[in-house]
Amino acid sequence: MATIATPQSIKKPQNVVKEDAMWLQKEMINRNYMELATARQNNRKVSATFVPGNLNELLMCFDFARSLPETNALQNGMRKKSGKMIMDAERDGQSEDVCTYVKADLGMMMGGEIGPTGDPLPRPDILLLSYTGCFTFMKWFELIRHKYGCETVMLHVPYQGEGRIEPNMREYVVKQLKETVIPTLERVSGVKFDIDRLRQYMRESVKAEEDLVAVLQSAKNRPSPIDGYFGAVYYIGPIFTAFRGTPEATEYYRVLRGEIDERVRLGKGPVTPDGDMGEEKYRLVVEGPPNWTSFRDFWKMFYEEGAVVVSSTYAKVGGLYDFGFRHDAEHPLESLADYCLGCYTNHSLPARINMICRYIDEYSADGLLVNSIKSCNSFSAGQLLLLREVERRTGKPAAFIETDLVDPRYFSAANVKNRLESYFQMVKQKRAAGVAPGKGPGVFPIAAGH
Repeated sequence: MATIATPQSIKKPQNVVKEDAMWLQKEMINRNYMELATARQNNRKVSATFVPGNLNELLMCFDFARSLPETNALQNGMRKKSGKMIMDAERDGQSEDVCTYVKADLGMMMGGEIGPTGDPLPRPDILLLSYTGCFTFMKWFELIRHKYGCETVMLHVPYQGEGRIEPNMREYVVKQLKETVIPTLERVSGVKFDIDRLRQYMRESVKAEEDLVAVLQSAKNRPSPIDGYFGAVYYIGPIFTAFRGTPEATEYYRVLRGEIDERVRLGKGPVTPDGDMGEEKYRLVVEGPPNWTSFRDFWKMFYEEGAVVVSSTYAKVGGLYDFGFRHDAEHPLESLADYCLGCYTNHSLPARINMICRYIDEYSADGLLVNSIKSCNSFSAGQLLLLREVERRTGKPAAFIETDLVDPRYFSAANVKNRLESYFQMVKQKRAAGVAPGKGPGVFPIAAGH
């Protein structure tokens, strides 16, 4: 990996405001696309894997260039390219009910594998699936394997039905790593596995993870210096994709933490696309992924009302670091297992409810907002039950809106804005009435893993 760029060296458009770290994140993501585009001429093999449970440190041990299909889809969505790709996939036979990340990816392939930055994406040499709570991932890779005929290796990860990691679950994952995953990566890459190399990457990971947690937990301040949903998608980008374990990621999170610490010192709120946010009027916890095709307009509906998201479940989809997990260089394979086992979508519905109740309490939130994604079953299943239970336990108001990941046909700005305005009014009324939190059953702790 190249040396990280500096904020001063990055060309910044004049019509949008971002923190320096946000620009650095964009530069890193774009550079990874360039590494993918030039992988063949540099004699590098290419892997494709998903964000939840991604084994980035392990893949780096074999010198793979690393592509992440759902990141490709969301990047195309933010660049307003995904709508045509989805319709192309539907014309090719994909159902309207299929995850729009999948259809955006398949449509991109049909258009000649041109990635979000306009650079070509190489065909993968290996598909590595760490199954962490989303069944769609398996069907997605079946379709890619059918198209490309590339090698596929699956790491089966047991579901945390009881809300904790049992020793036999960890042993099961480690056994697969030793007997199936690592030997396959060695054979495809031609590189011998070096566990000391893995340990070194993990030492870098821990540094980044510590700083990311400090940034996310800074939202406990009033005003919150960050938006833990819209802003956090920039913060989690490097660590949830192809950079965790690199010195670049370590430096990125050092820069980010310094910026946020300074905002706390100055008593400033989040940076929005229109500049510093005004008065903080509402503090929310949000469940569910964002809408990417109208991301800026969606965010604007919040900050124009003085609403800041102090915590979100989406910012934990690639790892529950704020509940104590860190990669452990002394137990590297066990650490990889715990990481996969502990991803948000691999937790049961009761565990997710516990997590959200804890966020509402610890971050002094006014309530919960659920953004239900039409085509995302792993997030959306059970969300109405989740909403009612969180309301019952906390006594805080909750609301429900519906959008989609990268399909612009399912974002109705007027409907979303009306629901949000009604919700903010409800929060204001509850506040005025002085409604005390409900006294539901105790909140169980979330397991941190090994």
